[in-house]
Amino acid sequence: MAWVFVVMAGGLEIVWAYYMKQSAGFTRLVPTVVTLVTMIASFALLSVAMKTLPLGTAYTVWTGIGAVGAFVVGIVVLHEPAGTVRLIAASLIVAGIVLMKFSSP
Repeated sequence: MAWVFVVMAGGLEIVWAYYMKQSAGFTRLVPTVVTLVTMIASFALLSVAMKTLPLGTAYTVWTGIGAVGAFVVGIVVLHEPAGTVRLIAASLIVAGIVLMKFSSP
């Protein structure tokens, strides 16, 4: 169940990163509120997962999901450039996430 919480927390990290961008430096109310609520929920789910999972594993997977997810949202939704080097970097992050998952009990 801890892995489900980490994945959910990572998904919420993607949401809050996107809405933080939409908040324009916390000057727009609705995106700011969505950012703060999803940020708190993400941290709460991560903390529950950390009751069982090792700190390094849980945190690395959580940040990796958020980083790669935000990268994909940036490309797909915000039309940011993909670029070969950026795609390779994202692939390495995904490889790291997979290795961390398999290295944990």
